[in-house]
Amino acid sequence: MTRVHEAGAAGPDAAPTLLVKIFGRDRPGLTAGLLRTLAGFGVDLVDLEQVVTRGRITLCALVTSPAKATGSEGELRATVHTWAETVGLQAEIISGTGDNPARGVGRSHVTVLGSPLTAEATAAIAARITAAGGNIDRINRLAKYPVTAVEFDVSGVPTEPLRTELATEAAARSVDVAVVASGLQRRAPRLVVMDVDSTLIQDEVIELFAAHAGCEEQVAAVTAAAMRGELDFEESLHARVALLAGLDASVVDKVRAEVRLTPGARTLIRTLKRLGCRVGVVSGGFTQVTDALRDHLGLDFAAANTLEIVDGRLTGRVTGPIVDRPAKARLLRGFAASAGVPLSRTVAIGDGANDLDMLNAAGLGVAFNAKPMVREAAHTAVSVPFLDTVLYLLGITREEVEAADAQG
Repeated sequence: MTRVHEAGAAGPDAAPTLLVKIFGRDRPGLTAGLLRTLAGFGVDLVDLEQVVTRGRITLCALVTSPAKATGSEGELRATVHTWAETVGLQAEIISGTGDNPARGVGRSHVTVLGSPLTAEATAAIAARITAAGGNIDRINRLAKYPVTAVEFDVSGVPTEPLRTELATEAAARSVDVAVVASGLQRRAPRLVVMDVDSTLIQDEVIELFAAHAGCEEQVAAVTAAAMRGELDFEESLHARVALLAGLDASVVDKVRAEVRLTPGARTLIRTLKRLGCRVGVVSGGFTQVTDALRDHLGLDFAAANTLEIVDGRLTGRVTGPIVDRPAKARLLRGFAASAGVPLSRTVAIGDGANDLDMLNAAGLGVAFNAKPMVREAAHTAVSVPFLDTVLYLLGITREEVEAADAQG
């Protein structure tokens, strides 16, 4: 809830105010009932906050002192307590002056994800915010399943230093934390660009091809080393593709049928599109698969390498420019320019070393179940196997997603 101070007005306004708080079991009509009770004393409403947790309501109304013609403060107190007792609630009324002080400069949204989200980890994040000079102004739950996600509205510290502070704490506490700047830009349509293998889909496409060529283990070992950043991506790509030489082109349809979307992928894309966002993929994999995903999921952009096929068989080569680590960042910028979206409103999601340039170029880079070096370098990390948790980092709640799906 919003900070409410018993004394200390914001700016020159130091008029007397009353903080009226009621709490107890929730039921319909309580907010209207309290406000009708206060209306009898001619007060003006300064602030109003309500939260319901496990069926228990806490309702706070900050009002001006009663007009002399309508009764005294003592009469207001007695009337509110009497009304509260009749509806089975408790009431507390605190005298003071003014409203909340203005929020500090430097405002951010801090999203904390956990499965489960422990009190210990959350306490450590909150303490680190305070140590960095920030103040938690409001807390809101975004989701309760398949992960628990809460959002802190923080002021008093710039976003980038806060992000650095909390990234260290998040790693130590094995919890996911995202820090994004507050402001109107958060509500504007975005461009979201994803890696494909082990991000949008659960598979490594080249390994699916290799399984049909009988060299899956050999290819998987090279892929893993490349994603960890231990091998040059282009060199490793050519070495792996060479092992596919001679495969019948019909294997492409078989591989497409074997691809498994990551849990939450459809929900993420569907919700982003409803918000007017543009969505694309960039992949070190192959257009023979990514183009099919683009068409099936209604994506706006797609780029990948292309397997060369001659006389109905794979040649063991790729054609055209290689989509590697630098290329992914270039493609992100190109997609953003085509969509008319500034880089500050782009989101990149990936898991491997070849995604790092793209993650760093985006306004928000998300390491999704990523290799350690990627997790450490990205703006934020998600370590649960549900791609739609990225929505929470953008301030979208599970209830809003479900409501939109129900209407759809």
